Amino acid sequence: MQAEERPRCPCLRLCLWPPLSSLPPPQSSLRLPVASSSAALGSAPLCSVLLQEGYLLPGLFLLPLLLLLSPLTDLASRGWGPQGWTHPIVALSSAGRTDAQLDAGPQSPEVGSVPGSLAASSSPVQAMGIKTALPAAELGFYSLVLSGALAYAGRGLLEASQDGAHRKAFRESVRPGWEYIGRKMDVADFEWVMWFTSFRNIIIFALSGHVLFAKLCTMVAPQSGFVTGTFDLQDVLFHGGSGFTVLRCTSFALECCAHPDRRYSLADLLKYNFYLPFFFFGPIMTFDRFHAQVSQVEPVRPEGELWHIRAQAGLSVVTVMAVDIFFHFFYILTIPSDLKFASRLPDSALAGLAYSNLVYDWVKAAVLFGVVNTVARLDHLDPPQPPKCITALYVFGETHFDRGINDWLCKYVYNHIGGDHSAVIPELAASVATFAITTLWLGPCNIVYLWSLLNCFGLNFELWVQKLAEREPLAQIEARLSEQMTRRVRALFGAINFWAIIMYNLVSLNSLEFTELVAQRLLLTGFPQTTLAILFVTYCGVQLVKERERTLALEKEQRQDKEKPE
Repeated sequence: MQAEERPRCPCLRLCLWPPLSSLPPPQSSLRLPVASSSAALGSAPLCSVLLQEGYLLPGLFLLPLLLLLSPLTDLASRGWGPQGWTHPIVALSSAGRTDAQLDAGPQSPEVGSVPGSLAASSSPVQAMGIKTALPAAELGFYSLVLSGALAYAGRGLLEASQDGAHRKAFRESVRPGWEYIGRKMDVADFEWVMWFTSFRNIIIFALSGHVLFAKLCTMVAPQSGFVTGTFDLQDVLFHGGSGFTVLRCTSFALECCAHPDRRYSLADLLKYNFYLPFFFFGPIMTFDRFHAQVSQVEPVRPEGELWHIRAQAGLSVVTVMAVDIFFHFFYILTIPSDLKFASRLPDSALAGLAYSNLVYDWVKAAVLFGVVNTVARLDHLDPPQPPKCITALYVFGETHFDRGINDWLCKYVYNHIGGDHSAVIPELAASVATFAITTLWLGPCNIVYLWSLLNCFGLNFELWVQKLAEREPLAQIEARLSEQMTRRVRALFGAINFWAIIMYNLVSLNSLEFTELVAQRLLLTGFPQTTLAILFVTYCGVQLVKERERTLALEKEQRQDKEKPE
């Protein structure tokens, strides 16, 4: 069973950072990214944002409510349970399989799957429109529309960045960049600047030293297979390491209680907690998985793994450079902090700004995960996979973010409370408890409360809609549609859900005020032209994502057929 198929838990979409409330960074850097991973621990703490009386976020609850208008969403074809949680934020969805995967035929139960769960049912709703191919001309049209829309929104953001480069409000976060580019650079993200500028050399030295020391120990004592080390950095690393230490020690204690016969020692805890790449940067691994991997007497490296490790390292370097170059032209992190300036943006540029903030957060998480995972794989470990691209997410239950914390929450909280995950009330209790634990770990404050409430609502709302869609006459209505039409209708409501995910997480990525601005412009003042145009562009994107999922499922099916004995 591959790591991607492990049970998934809801909440951590944005939960990547340990509580760092004692280290307030510049206000412009206050952001809790959606895709951020547990590797991103040096980031700014969540700031306590006071909710003003009567301060409403127009349209935030409207988006998921629109889903009630039709049972033909992707939710209707998905089960519900931990096996479907892809990565936290908000994902309590079905068996963690996409539309394309659901149609791949019978599959062996996933780790943590529940016999008799909704994912196992075979209603007409589930059987239709999943592996259905659309005409090539239609897909080409979707690609053309999406490319044109992104280019148009990007042009608006570029012009806005040029116009605002010398604004007084931008002085703190837009500073001189690379000399050979000759432009100012957006440095609003405290976390990115810290890891890849301020402390870059120290981090490279520490991780390189870890690798070299590990190689030396392997040559001297091949059976050791494990290396520890520490280095002194700023207080932020202390608080980051402490935050993850809480999770690791809890995991160790619970595993000791669950398996008293295994007699884990203090040395096992020290190795687990102070493994250098994971200690400061994350990701978190549950103790049982970590102990099983480091206890291998003679670990064998799969064929071609070293090539993949080198490719991942090279890709991380290229990505860091690409992001820095991007920040010389697009000030996507600074513009949201100046609401007066942001309010003058065209609707298309404002929508692109909201979307690009989530995409950047995913890129940052992927880079930080990639750096740490590269070192961990050299030590023969199998770390949690990087987050799933936000562009490919159109269902709360499909979000792949911090998979390490996701597995931790799923194993110790969600599965324990949720039972067989087939009833609404136990499922609600499990998701609420999971978000509550996450809120405590992040550091309770108003912005975290709001983020947890919105995402917990979206997560459970999907279950309620799914339950409704399985009932007559709604299920019968979809059964009468052609498979291609079923796919189109599902993609339409997937587009609505996509923007619900974006809006709910802008709250923590930026600010309540910026989220309200986006909601008002896209849903109220921009209705119907802007609303329908953005919905159509998003629909085109969802269709392309579905086509990619369908292709991957077919390729996987073909590989499985070839592997079957004659």
